[in-house]
This record gives sequence, structure tokens and C-alpha cells, in this order.
Amino acid sequence: MMLILLAWKSLRSRALTTTLTIFSIALSVTLLTGVDRLRYAAQEGFAGTLSHTDLIVGARGGDLPLLLSTVFHLGNASNEISSDTYQYFAHHPAVAWTIPISMGDSHRGYRVVATDENFYRYYQYRSNHHLGFAQGREPSSLFEIALGAQVASSLNYHLGQQITLAHGIEEHSILNHTNVPFTVVGILAPTATPVDRALYMTLLGDEAMHYGWEDGTPPAIGESLPKLDPRKLKVTAITSFLLGTKSRISTLSLQREINSYKPEPLTAIIPAFTLQELWSILDYADQGLSIVSIAVLVTGLLSMLIALYTSLNERRKEIAVLRVVGLRMRQIILLILTEAMLIAIAGTVFGIAATYILLFLMRNIIESRLGLPISLVGLSVRVEIYALATVLGAVILGGVPAWRAYRNSLADGLNSGS
Repeated sequence: MMLILLAWKSLRSRALTTTLTIFSIALSVTLLTGVDRLRYAAQEGFAGTLSHTDLIVGARGGDLPLLLSTVFHLGNASNEISSDTYQYFAHHPAVAWTIPISMGDSHRGYRVVATDENFYRYYQYRSNHHLGFAQGREPSSLFEIALGAQVASSLNYHLGQQITLAHGIEEHSILNHTNVPFTVVGILAPTATPVDRALYMTLLGDEAMHYGWEDGTPPAIGESLPKLDPRKLKVTAITSFLLGTKSRISTLSLQREINSYKPEPLTAIIPAFTLQELWSILDYADQGLSIVSIAVLVTGLLSMLIALYTSLNERRKEIAVLRVVGLRMRQIILLILTEAMLIAIAGTVFGIAATYILLFLMRNIIESRLGLPISLVGLSVRVEIYALATVLGAVILGGVPAWRAYRNSLADGLNSGS
């Protein structure tokens, strides 16, 4: 206890140097802890975007592109699925429900998703959360549309407003569906998932918007669009669909059946398994950030070593006096090691606290902008290892100035200035 008190008073006597050293270590720990929390949030965000969906089905192609395009609205699907194929599996004996997804249009950089009532009924996220409406209702007629929470807030849209959609996913498209404006009838409640960053319409509304287009292109200049006849509208193809099985046991057999479906080449993926592939890709980025963070931490510990080592010249008489009044050399070494430990503990505590304070202040921005749910409860095993390694590293490095103090003789200490 006496050594801790002496170490505390010694550090206080060098308040500026001590503060800067603690700040350096705290900054390093903040970076390490922040990377870990954001990594955890990214995993939770991706994994929680879609729950209780057994398979995602799309045209034949890569598993990861199908997951990213269907669930996270990143990239484009390789092809479309015919309506007949979708209906076949929608009425399959092993299938409990399906959610059709059709994409290809956008509005001011946000994806437009055509779907049906099953999307609002069966889509789940964050384990067992269902979609709900903050305002209005789900679209039911041809030219009605619902907005994700972020779309509504960022564009400042409201119920009853009419908007024009664009063909393609570019933010500034040259092909706009100006002839068929859509009316906002609903605004979804925030979910902190990609659902917030999209607009939702009916499948027939998507067909009506492209009515008269041949092979996905509008009429040539000078040609007029044919008059819309709602009775002739028919969904001929979709981009992909989600499905839930009646029994989890039948998921693998249904996946094999879909992948070997003869009339049309299809790909069926299990979302959880495909996410593991995504983590293996992102793991390289995580390792890179961790290496940078560890390098910063090592720099902080080295700054502590330099501060303690260079202060020995100023403390030679102080150490000699301590030896004269009865402190053994072993106790002086422990004193310097205790100082290093206190600096490391203070830097670690302040660093972790700063991380959680920053995440608390920026939580809403991160969740709304990036769709990453920030958990502020507890410390991960990785952060605990970081904290322990920081303190142990500081004590080990503190052995260098402690050894230097040991080498300083009593006579040298007494003769080193007034």
C-alpha cells in the first residue's frame, strides 16, 4: 500500500508528463476498443438484418452476391426468376411462406423494392422483430408506395406526397418514370437495417410502371406509351424470393431440390451459412485494423517507457534519498513498476470509458446511417485481453527504467546535483 501511495505521489509530481503518457495509452486503447465494438456491431447488424428465413432463392449465380443484393441491396442479381418457377415453390408442400422480391429501380440513390403483403407479414429481423409502420399503411394499389424510415427522414417526405421513380440504381438516372408518379401511403418504423434505406411498392405497381416497355427499355423518342390497362398487368418475373419452411429438417433437402431444378437454373442459399463466407472476407480488413490498433498501442507503451526512463535523471537524488531512509533496492524497483502499472491502468480505464462515451453519443447516427446496432453492455473477451495485455506490457517495459535505477549506485545518486 505504501508503494502505491509513493508511486501516486511521484506521478503527481510529474503531472504533465504523466497526463500526456496516460493520454497516449488511452488513445491507443480507445482505438482498439472502438474497432472491436464496431466489428461486433457489424456482425450483429448483418446477422440481425434477416431472421427466421430458411432460404434465399435467386437465379443461378454466386451465393454472396445473391445475399448482398436481396437482403442488403448491394449490387445486382445475375438474372431473373420466372413467375411460374416462383409459384411452383411458393406452393411447394415443404414451404410455409414466401416473400417475392423484384428490384431494378431507384429514387434519389435509394433502392425501390417491389414485393407483396407477405413482406410485411413474415419478414423478421433482430431475432423476432416484425416490421411495423410509424405512419400510414402498406401499399395496396398500383401507384402507392411505402418508405423506409431513413428515406423518409433524409428526404423529408410525408404521407400523401407524390414522387417519381427512376429506372436503374444510379443516383442521377436519365430514365425517369415521370408518367406514373407514386403516392406515399406509409412510412415504416425504424429497424436499423437496410429495410430503412429502401422504398416499397406492389409487384403489379412495378409492372404498371414499366407498362409498354419492350425488353426493359422505354419507347423510342417520338413514340408514345400505350394506355395502361390494369387487366393486362401480370407479374412475369421477379428478382429473388425468401422462404420459410414448415420444418427446419426439410431445409437442406429443399435446397438441393431448388439447386437441381430442371426447368430453370436456380441458386438457393442458407443466409447464416453465406454470412460466414462474408465474415471470412471481412476478416482480412478486421485483422488489418487490429494490427494498426496494436501498433498504436505499442507506440503508447513506448512513450510511457521513454517518459519513465528519461525521468530517472531527474529522480536520481529522490531514489538515493529513498534508499537512505530505508527502502531496499527491490522496493524501489517495485515502485517504478507500480508507476508503470498505474499509468497503464489509468490509460486503459480512460480509453475504454472514452470509447463507450463516444459510441453512446454517436449511437443514433451509427445505427441510422450505417445500420449497425451498437451494444453498450459489457466487455468482449477481446477487449478484456487488450486491457490485460496493456497492463502486463506496461509492467514488462517498466522493468527497463527499474533496471536502470538498480544500476545507479547510492554514491552516484547522492552526488547527482543539489
